[in-house]
Amino acid sequence: MHHIALIPWLDPAAIIAWAGPWALAVVCFIVFAETGLLIGFLLPGDTLLVISGLLSHTSPTLPHGAFGISVWWVALLIGLAAFIGGEVGYLIGHKGGPAVFERKESGLFSVKNVERTNAFFERFGGLTVILARFVPIVRTFAPVAAGIGHMNKWKYTLYNFIGALLWGFGLTVFGYLIGFIPPVATFVENYIDVILLLAVGGTAAVTLWHYLRERSKAKKAAAAGEDVVTDHAEAEALVLDPEVFDRGREPGDAPKA
Repeated sequence: MHHIALIPWLDPAAIIAWAGPWALAVVCFIVFAETGLLIGFLLPGDTLLVISGLLSHTSPTLPHGAFGISVWWVALLIGLAAFIGGEVGYLIGHKGGPAVFERKESGLFSVKNVERTNAFFERFGGLTVILARFVPIVRTFAPVAAGIGHMNKWKYTLYNFIGALLWGFGLTVFGYLIGFIPPVATFVENYIDVILLLAVGGTAAVTLWHYLRERSKAKKAAAAGEDVVTDHAEAEALVLDPEVFDRGREPGDAPKA
């Protein structure tokens, strides 16, 4: 029996029908935007990849899968979009320099998000470029932080490629493999619209809460006469020392001066 969408506008079949031959292009753009355009906070990248893989299964109504091509091509193109996004993010940081951080707190692009990303680099070094792919928000800022800190371009590109392969290609194939587990595949097929709503809604709720909290702090600081705009000196302080990209700091290492 055909599944009747509980939330029609999130029904994948309706979305794919609307996007038509551009469905895969829409998915790839979302993946690219997460790391290439600094707007990845509300995009459910991980869930989208898994669902894209699941929808690549063939069926009587979709003999070539939802995208009309092999899952291997779907995974490859998504991985390529993730790689290009990482390269663009690095370029933004490399060309923009510390000035990228010289902006008013917004709750989305905030000093705390940058500091969280820097903490990953301090702990894992250049490997953060790979690991960040699996950490929301950090995967958006890691390429920019690497670019601003002038991480070795070839080393960054290698790590970016590995990360895009494991995350973009890997999670898509993982979603495809889920389709071979009938109970899981049936559940996802029947409630995929709800899953998408929870993914988007949950991410939006967390982001909204963070935004309102940071906005409230900014207003209090302004009322107290404090400067809430990140000036050049503060932006410079957020730039990572190039040596941090060469290794992850050990627990006994002295903190960076």
